[in-house]
Amino acid sequence: MKYDIIIGLEIHAELKTNSKMFCSCLNNPFSDKANNNVCPICLGHPGTLPVPNKEAIEKTIMTGLAIHSKINRDSKFDRKNYFYPDLPKGYQISQFDMPLCYGGYLEIDDRQIPVTRIHLEEDTGKSIHKKGENYTLIDFNRAGTPLMEMVTEPLIKDAKEAKKFCQEYQKYLRYLDVSEADMEKGEMRCEANVSLQEKDSWIYEDGLIKAKEGKKLNPKVEVKNINSFKSVERAIDFEIKRQSELLDNNEQVLPETRGFDEDNGETKRQRIKETSADYRYFPEPDIPPLEISEEWLKEIHQKLPEMPDKKIKRFIQQYGITEDSAILLSNNRKLSEWYESAVSELGAWIEASGDEYERLERALAKSTANLISTQLLKHLKEQDQNISDIEITPENFAELVFLIFKGKINSSAGQKVLTEMLDRNESPIKLVKELGLEQIDNEEELKNKIKEILDKNQAQVEEYKNGKTTVIKFLLGQVMAATKGKANPKVAMEILEKLLS
Repeated sequence: MKYDIIIGLEIHAELKTNSKMFCSCLNNPFSDKANNNVCPICLGHPGTLPVPNKEAIEKTIMTGLAIHSKINRDSKFDRKNYFYPDLPKGYQISQFDMPLCYGGYLEIDDRQIPVTRIHLEEDTGKSIHKKGENYTLIDFNRAGTPLMEMVTEPLIKDAKEAKKFCQEYQKYLRYLDVSEADMEKGEMRCEANVSLQEKDSWIYEDGLIKAKEGKKLNPKVEVKNINSFKSVERAIDFEIKRQSELLDNNEQVLPETRGFDEDNGETKRQRIKETSADYRYFPEPDIPPLEISEEWLKEIHQKLPEMPDKKIKRFIQQYGITEDSAILLSNNRKLSEWYESAVSELGAWIEASGDEYERLERALAKSTANLISTQLLKHLKEQDQNISDIEITPENFAELVFLIFKGKINSSAGQKVLTEMLDRNESPIKLVKELGLEQIDNEEELKNKIKEILDKNQAQVEEYKNGKTTVIKFLLGQVMAATKGKANPKVAMEILEKLLS
């Protein structure tokens, strides 16, 4: 690249609270009936007074703690003045110079991407532009929804890293259960600030991109209307290409706000970008300053779950599973908790078996992780389901893992039992009997069956005796086919080796 790429992100997330940010209206922006969840406060009627939502404040602070932010013990709300049809009051209650959280970082590919701030505000209503009509409809159900905004430092290096950052942040929001963060529904909305600077023309100092002496900075462009992770990457890549072509042709890059057109994969000009002065911020006179006490902060901290980065390291160390398995299991909080519950349930089976506990626990933890990743998650993907759709209890899943691990049923039978369990959460032992999948362990019974197989495959027997020992796998396959997969493969292999020697 001829130029240095400088990218910063602003990510809005609608918080999961029962009521809106400053009133008692139901927080349900997706209500089927337009303008159903509204009141004089969220509609901005004169004389009404906003009251901050405590749960929204706590969830914002919790998010800050999770990404290593510092918490402003003294904070406040401000009025941000701008005029859009879907902004009922003609201003937005937001936070300017004293956000709830500041600093922090998210780690992407072993690189810490610093965060500037996380602040809390209210969402706007929704404008509905009907195709072919010369009017716009307004739905105020979303107006006043708690909206948390996170702003990164302008230190993201390319579109791919920006996409990964958004994906990781969404995972954190869902882990904390503060937001569903569904980009397609608008519950998480990303805006990218992109600028291109000549090499060796700038420095990063005090949280700002500054021009070196005798140099001039190119303005940044804000890109809005990005509603998927793929679009984050596409929009930024297009903007990089557009700006580089302008600079190559000695044309000016304007400091503007552009929207991303999903269909054409292009950004299009919306307006000249505002500055903070344009918004005429001043302290919200109807809401007193916020004081975050030590006791309150401690209560919020205690609600913080173990986050994915720490969980991955613990899973590897505690259970001996691979890094790939640990990452897969830790991607979803419910899945990771379900996995650990299944491993915990295996304890009773280990004790009953009389085996060495610690050795067997790690082995079974690996088996559980493998069965989840190779079978369970594969099935869910095929059925377009997620982990919350699983009705299998950790107890029954642990029982299935143990049956396979101890050789009571083979892996093929285990897959059939798991498929059946996904349809009805029954005990694996009951299903094994019901489906007729009990493994044949009786040596005498297997010996008679194997003799029949050898009599029918004399050519292969001769090959084995002449030194082609790999043919024994073919013979074992014949045994498994003849017993419809019920033969214990370990026992069958031992009998084969004895009869062929």
